[in-house]
This record gives sequence, structure tokens and C-alpha cells, in this order.
Amino acid sequence: MASIRELRSRIRSVNSTKKITKAQELIATSRISKAQARVAAAKPYAEEMTSVLSELAGKSGSLDHPLLTERENPKRAAILVVSSDRGMCGGYNSNVLRETRELIQLLKSEGKEPVLYVMGQKGVDYFRFRGQDVAGSWTGFSQQPHHSDATAATETLVTLFEAGSQEYVTVDGAETHGVDELHIVYTRFVSMLSQSPEVRRMAPLVVEETDEAPSDAPDRNFTFEPGADTLLSALLPKYVATRVFAALLDSAASENAARRTAMKAATDNANDLAVSLSREANQLRQAQITSEISEIVGGAAALAN
Repeated sequence: MASIRELRSRIRSVNSTKKITKAQELIATSRISKAQARVAAAKPYAEEMTSVLSELAGKSGSLDHPLLTERENPKRAAILVVSSDRGMCGGYNSNVLRETRELIQLLKSEGKEPVLYVMGQKGVDYFRFRGQDVAGSWTGFSQQPHHSDATAATETLVTLFEAGSQEYVTVDGAETHGVDELHIVYTRFVSMLSQSPEVRRMAPLVVEETDEAPSDAPDRNFTFEPGADTLLSALLPKYVATRVFAALLDSAASENAARRTAMKAATDNANDLAVSLSREANQLRQAQITSEISEIVGGAAALAN
């Protein structure tokens, strides 16, 4: 059985840990509402971009842009993995990495070579620890991403995709093969208690085209200059960047929600453990006091006799 000194040391340690987890819980809670607001604010832009591209696709003579064209015999597929820069967020990263592993196995079974691009230090550490090559990485913004962060990754991925696996392309001063597909693995924010890992193919992409508009929708009488084909080529990379940025915002909200849930559970467990250790220490101290009283009474009785 542990001594009172050991129990008190453990209680102090648990209380110190509880302060850290409680602080992390409060920080995550304060950031969730802002992250949710950013997700909601980015949604109208993404919807309008989709509407304009759908209109362009309808007026374009032929959908022969590289981002819209399926490749024959695709050989290489780029995977963009969105993870966190820091831990203490429960199963947030493990869920994303599990989906990534499954996607890698699927691509390999289809005869394609997966090429990893990672956002977030945890994802970079995970793959490098296991000896898997990471072709590119971006870190330091997982909790508060900006559009420029999405643009940096998008420029690299779109350049690789437009080159195709048959061609070489120079990226960050290094020459490498292009790719035939672009995939993204991220976490979709559902609610405070639910975050769902998602796998999406970004390219070749399918622009949503709707034949019938809702009755209350405003008329869209677009006039395109200099032309639908030219604008389609200019807007499709921006559309991919928009999807990446939306995934970053969703992931940031999911990370904060997962961290809040994990830190709240850790704080509650620390409280329960501190109470249990305090009760054990009190019982041990009470036993010692009882033993000391018994010795005193026995000694007094012996003297009296």
C-alpha cells in the first residue's frame, strides 16, 4: 500500500495536470464559435463559385480542361492529408490517418502510386516515423487557417495534375513526375460531439450542373468576357483552392471541438482520480491515528497497572 507522502505527491501531480487540461478545454471552447463562424462565412462564396462554374460548363463548347478530363490508365494519385499541428485532441488525427491508410491501399489495389502531401505537423510526424515519403508539407496553421495557406498547397497540386504522370514538372526546385488524380482527406464538422473523417476526389472534378433551378431562385443572366472557355481555365484552379480552404476550415472547427471534448473528459477523470486518492489518503491517515490512539491507551493502561 502507498504511503501518505506518495499519495499526496500523486494528488499534487493530478491537480497540476488538471490545470493544464482545463486551460486547454477553455481555449478550445473559445475558438470553436469563431471556427464555426468562418465555416458559415465561406459557404456562400463556395456556392456562388459552383454556380458560376456550372454556368460556364454549360456554355463552354467542350469540357476538355485538364481538371475536368478523366485520364486514361492513371498511374499516380496525390493525396492531401489535413491533420493538426498539436495533439491532445482525442481521436481526431487517428481517424484521418486511418482513412488515409485505407485510401492508400485502395489506390495501390487499382495499380496507382499514391503520393503524400500533408498539412499539419502530426501527419508529417506520423508518416515519417513509419518511413513513408512525404512529397510536400505545410504546417503551423491547423487551428486558424487562411486562404493563402490553401492557395500554397493548391498551386503545387494543380501544377502536378496539369502535367500528368507522363510528364516531369519542377516543384520547389525539385523535378518530379506529375499526377493523374487529386484526393483530399480531412475531417468534416458535424456538431460539437461529432466530427466525421471524409475522403474526396478533387480532380478530375465534376462540376455540379443543375437543369432546373428552384422557383424562388433569381434569374442568372450571365455575360462572360472574354469567353466561357478562357474563364473556365482561370476559375477551375480557384475552385479547387476553394474546396481545399473549405476543408481546412471544417478541419479547424473539428480539431477544436475534438480537443474540447478530450480535455473535458481528461479534466473530469483528473477530478475523479484526485477525489479517489484523497479518500485513500484520508483512510490511511485515519488508520494511523487510530493505531496511535490505541498505542497511547494501551501504554496508559500498562502504567496504571
